[in-house]
Amino acid sequence: MTLGPSTRTRCCIVGGGPAGMMLGYLLGRAGVDTVVLEKHADFLRDFRGDTVHPSTLRVIDELGLYDAFMRVPHRKLDHLGGVFGEERVSIADFAGLPTRHAFIAFMPQWDFLAFLAAEAKKLPRLQVAMPAEAEALVEEEGRVVGVRGSGENGPFEVRAALVVGCDGRHSTVRAAAGLDSEDVGAPIDVLWFRVGRDAAGFDDALARVSPGRIVITIDRGDYWQCAFVIAKGRADALRARGIETFRADVAEAVPLLAGRVGEIASWDDVKLLTVTVDRLRQWSRPGLLCIGDAAHAMSPVGGVGINLAIQDAVATANALAVMLRPGGASLVDIDAALDNVRRRRLLPTRLTQALQVQVQNRLLAPVLSGSDSGLEVPLPIRVMSGLPALQRLFARVIGMGFRPEHVRSPDTPA
Repeated sequence: MTLGPSTRTRCCIVGGGPAGMMLGYLLGRAGVDTVVLEKHADFLRDFRGDTVHPSTLRVIDELGLYDAFMRVPHRKLDHLGGVFGEERVSIADFAGLPTRHAFIAFMPQWDFLAFLAAEAKKLPRLQVAMPAEAEALVEEEGRVVGVRGSGENGPFEVRAALVVGCDGRHSTVRAAAGLDSEDVGAPIDVLWFRVGRDAAGFDDALARVSPGRIVITIDRGDYWQCAFVIAKGRADALRARGIETFRADVAEAVPLLAGRVGEIASWDDVKLLTVTVDRLRQWSRPGLLCIGDAAHAMSPVGGVGINLAIQDAVATANALAVMLRPGGASLVDIDAALDNVRRRRLLPTRLTQALQVQVQNRLLAPVLSGSDSGLEVPLPIRVMSGLPALQRLFARVIGMGFRPEHVRSPDTPA
């Protein structure tokens, strides 16, 4: 869709990431006139989350899209484990979940979003505008009534009964609305890079922990997508040591990659993710709601950010889809219902972030601050690795999350 100078709709969603595309699909499916604004012309941004968890697989199944989704290239992971020093450990076994969703699907996020966008084209009431960057909110008498921005045809204005900010942790909507956030804390940052994968070099360990180093390796078929975890604010110091030293650190932490680290040609091939864990104290104002990372930035620990955003989108559609349909609720009633989303999703957000903070502070930070000699498997991980029942319980927590949502919004036009 190409936006004209002026557009009217019932709901304008800012951001075409997981929360925005899923909410757009759910509202369009329910017969709500919806416009999604995505500032980029495509979804091809690397170094984004790859993990589609069982909770999201169940949502996709409830939408009747599961079989088509499974045809998108992906890798199934039915257990999570790693290498801690010289010892292999197991921490999660998804066998205890319903068989149809008993795994994590590793799929590049651009493929996941492209799948949703392709399905969105089948919904006449949903329009996805790319590229279209929202730059400011339109307000009248203290109520948000739309957004202004620019696209390939120049400036535009979209008027809507509801604006939903789904534009990530650096949200333009969140900043323009003046919504205050609470910093939960993150002692880590992440350096993302990729190296080729040898066909004979398969290894299903997701995390590799060595003295002073933590590396996550995601198998993308012909290459490894890697996350090198560092202490908060250490990126400049690492760069100062030179790319050759970084390559050596990677090779020492992950011998599997030693033969390919030369593909990290320069620091241009290494992208910094500044980790933030925060949440808004207030998710809404009259005419406006924030969900996903725009409402609560998550740590990469557990790869749950995408899936929590999807759950937010489902809860939002469940609460508001009928109200936003033609002839639905008044603006006053819509505004009164917005905080219901925060009230429903705040507890799972708090619990998930609390779990992430515990892992960050009690496992990751001590490893990163430790000496270069000697590494013992922490007692909780050793106990979990030896008890399959605990692995299945942890898999349920990671895979389904706290308060997973079912699709309850309608699937027929008004």
